[in-house]
Amino acid sequence: MTQAPCVQRLGVFGGAFDPPHQAHVALVQAALTQLQLDQVRVLPTGQAWHKTRTLSEAAHRLAMTRLAFEGQSRVVVDDREIMRLGPSYTVDTLHELQTEFPQAQLYLLLGNDQRRSLAAWHQIEEIGRIAIICAASRDTGVKAWSDSGSTPSQPLSDAIEARIQILNMPLMPHSATDIRVLVATDQAISGLVPTAVERYIHEHHLYRPH
Repeated sequence: MTQAPCVQRLGVFGGAFDPPHQAHVALVQAALTQLQLDQVRVLPTGQAWHKTRTLSEAAHRLAMTRLAFEGQSRVVVDDREIMRLGPSYTVDTLHELQTEFPQAQLYLLLGNDQRRSLAAWHQIEEIGRIAIICAASRDTGVKAWSDSGSTPSQPLSDAIEARIQILNMPLMPHSATDIRVLVATDQAISGLVPTAVERYIHEHHLYRPH
């Protein structure tokens, strides 16, 4: 894979994106601006080791994520975690990107719920060594990023805590969980997800009760 040599500051943003919503887009936009990133890699989760619920089909989540970030020149939707066999760990993705972009500083972008479960992540100390961790500000509220299946909060080591940078973002109180419930109960989601994502959800009858 040939990579552009000009990428010196690379953001990495993973998640279920089930579905991708406006808070995801806002986080990436905030990171691009506040961290002066050259590029952000958005990675839909493959086999999520930490989720207790079954995710929607990977093909749907990947398609919706591409629609959510369509037209953003510095954002690349990366399917490597979906294509990876077995459990998908962030540390493996960071190692791969470090090899592909040897000159780049990696910035791991997190929503508020991800930050609260960070201590339970696989090889978190190694993650902190490879990447600068950047999280949505705590005052965005728990619901802004919450999703079912997240690991309960655990304390982080002082070394990891010291490396976390905060991204300033507006309060966005709806989560992917909320959006799935709204669709399942035939309520409107306009404005909560990008228009193209909303259209895709309805065209493919996602999140409807069976």
